Amino acid sequence: AGTVWTASAHIITAIIGSGVLSLAWGIAQLGWITYYTSRLLSDCYRHHSTGKRNYTYMEAVNAYLGRRMEWACGIVQCVMLCGATIGYAITASISMVAIRKSDCLHKRGHAASCKFSTNLYLVGMGVAEVVVSQIPNFHKLAWLSVLAAIMSFLYASIGLGLAVARVASEGETSSSLTGVEANGMDKIWRMCTAIGDMAFACSYSAILIEIQDTLRSTPAENKVMKKASGVAVSVSTVFYLLCGCFGYAAFGNRAPGNMLSASGFYEPFWLIDLANVCIVIHLVGAFQVTAQPVFMRFEAWASNKWPDSEFVTKEYRIRLPAAIFGVNPLRLVGRTALVTAATVVAMAVPFFNDVLALLGAVSYWPLTVYFPVEMHIAQSKLIRRSTNWIGLQLLNLVCLVVAIAAACGAIRGLSHSLLAYKPFMFEQ
Repeated sequence: AGTVWTASAHIITAIIGSGVLSLAWGIAQLGWITYYTSRLLSDCYRHHSTGKRNYTYMEAVNAYLGRRMEWACGIVQCVMLCGATIGYAITASISMVAIRKSDCLHKRGHAASCKFSTNLYLVGMGVAEVVVSQIPNFHKLAWLSVLAAIMSFLYASIGLGLAVARVASEGETSSSLTGVEANGMDKIWRMCTAIGDMAFACSYSAILIEIQDTLRSTPAENKVMKKASGVAVSVSTVFYLLCGCFGYAAFGNRAPGNMLSASGFYEPFWLIDLANVCIVIHLVGAFQVTAQPVFMRFEAWASNKWPDSEFVTKEYRIRLPAAIFGVNPLRLVGRTALVTAATVVAMAVPFFNDVLALLGAVSYWPLTVYFPVEMHIAQSKLIRRSTNWIGLQLLNLVCLVVAIAAACGAIRGLSHSLLAYKPFMFEQ
């Protein structure tokens, strides 16, 4: 049974990830909008009149907004979560290449040409995720999220420490109030992409209900979840602002998309290697936290469709020297196929900032703002055109405009990256 601390670890694992490394490129506090709407969403776990549990985000949407909205939510949630796993795989492979690259630059000099393909590392990440994906459900992932949260603190602290050290040693950078020099339209597109990055960095609503389902029934799940969201968002915001501000102060207008890759810091190489090892360990956990709702939705659908199939329901026990390991044929085949698909797509489209921006733009408004706001209105039976109703609809509208702008910036960035890209031939 989960507690406020395991829930906080799940959330931190989901939101302190690849996003924190790109915040030297753009800083914001979209997380506090997420925190507000997550409080609304956590009240939807149990139906206000019947007390019935909604075990998934989709069930909550169905209970308050109906079947059609449930399907719309399911499509967006699936796209976002599958996209997030692809983003995590890309980031993990870049971090693995960064380890090899930093060692190469340390031996051969910083001017050396050290480029390596990410494909082998993506395959390795995929194999690891296939193994870890056999963990049946969220309730047994608490240890992995705790480990991942610790890793996120370690590498974020290393990045912050290196940025502070550079600022202290160099004193001046090319930073400015207006940021990177660019023409008017290019500047606007860059800002839009940065907003998408930041939206991705603080988004966890897609898995909030599923995390809430791991909590004990006493104290009330919504109270515990609100406290966990407050802890996680507070911690994440502190790290984001520190890493973002000091990252920009350290690199100025030359701030890289990932300041712990070899395009950011070079020395001490062993500390860069340690940070990237922490990133990889963390992203193994983050991949699973975001993939679990997809796994469970697919397996629930299969169980309803073929309830008498042994392939779907049979659990085989495999005795290992240290433990007994349960293997289900559907889980083995289905999860392996989903992880493989994510790995192949990651190998085909390994664009870091633009992928993050597009994921954030596509998912942030519907999952983080629209559905929680509409469910709260239905739950509270707010009168149309009342002060509270108008305020919530204004929040809806503003976030929609931001999401559209971010999506446009991300699509433009991806189109430029694709012009110079050969499929499965990416080097970092």
